[in-house]
Amino acid sequence: MPKPTSEPIPPEHLVRLALAVLKDARFPFLATLDGDQPCVRPVSPVRTDRFTVCRPDPGQ
Repeated sequence: MPKPTSEPIPPEHLVRLALAVLKDARFPFLATLDGDQPCVRPVSPVRTDRFTVCRPDPGQ
């Protein structure tokens, strides 16, 4: 079976595509490293401002 090939993504489309992924995600995950071991953990839903994760507003 031939190896699949991927099309390069034009740099000017990256921000729009990344923001669409964040918007479409049903539940956020936090990716971290523990030494050299990658970890992915679910986190409580949070508010984001583009690529910045914000603390929930305590008044809400």
